[in-house]
Amino acid sequence: MKYIKTKGDILLKKLAMSTMLGLFLSSAMADMNNKGSTVNSLPTHEQVKDALKKIVAQKNGGFSLNMWATLVNRDGIVTSVSFSGKNVGDQWPGSRVISAQKANTANAFSLPTLSLSTANLFTATQSGGSLFGLQHSNPVDTSVAYGGVSNTIGTTSDFMVGKKIGGVNVFGGGLALYSKDGTLLGALGVSGDSSCADHNIAWKLRSALKLDYVPAGVSPEGDDNIVNDITSGWGHPICTEESARIAKDFLNTHPIGKK
Repeated sequence: MKYIKTKGDILLKKLAMSTMLGLFLSSAMADMNNKGSTVNSLPTHEQVKDALKKIVAQKNGGFSLNMWATLVNRDGIVTSVSFSGKNVGDQWPGSRVISAQKANTANAFSLPTLSLSTANLFTATQSGGSLFGLQHSNPVDTSVAYGGVSNTIGTTSDFMVGKKIGGVNVFGGGLALYSKDGTLLGALGVSGDSSCADHNIAWKLRSALKLDYVPAGVSPEGDDNIVNDITSGWGHPICTEESARIAKDFLNTHPIGKK
C-alpha cells in the first residue's frame, strides 16, 4: 500500500526541523557563552606567543629553555595554548598540561579581592601544611588534556581550547589575570623550566599583556609574587640565587599595574 503524505505530515516534519534548528542554535549560543565574553577580553594566541618568545630570550634565572603558556578564562575554559620554540618538540612535552594546570589553579584560587599565585601555594600544601591535599583536588580532565590530533598542539586549534582542563599545581608559574578596572578575567600558566624561572616568565608575560592589576596578595609587598622563604606560610624554595634576585627586583623592573 502506497503511503501518501498529508498536510499534517508535512507540518510535523517542519516542526521537527524547526525544533532541531532551535536546539542547534541554543547549543551554539551556550558554547559561545562557555567560551565566554572574557575570551574577547583575553589576549589572542598570537599576542601570547609573541610576548612569550621575547621573554624566554631574556634572563629568567633558569636553564633558558623554551616554554609553554596556557590561558584560561574565569570559568576555567582554556582560551589559548602556545609555545615559544620553533617546533612543538622544542619544549618539554609534559609541560603543556602543567601550564594548563597552573592556569587553572591560579584562576580557581584567586578572587576579585585577593590573588594567589601557584608559587604562593607551595608551603601550605606540603605535609602538615594548612592546605595539605589541595594538590589532589580538582583533577585534570585527561580526555581534554590528551585528546585531539598531535599536529594541532600549541596552535589555535589545540584540543584543550574551548574546554575545561581542571588540575591543581602548587609550584611557580601560574598567575591570575586582572584588567585595569579590577575585573578578574582568568589566569595564565607557563611551564618548561625550573619552577622559579616559570614564575618569573609568567610574571613578565602578565606584565607584557597588561593584565597585572592585582588587588592584593600574600607576599610582603601585598601582591602575588613568589615568596622565597619556606618558613613563610606562603613560601616557595629558592631554585637559584639569580631567579630569587630577579623575582625580588620585580618591584622595580615589572611592578604590578596601578588602577
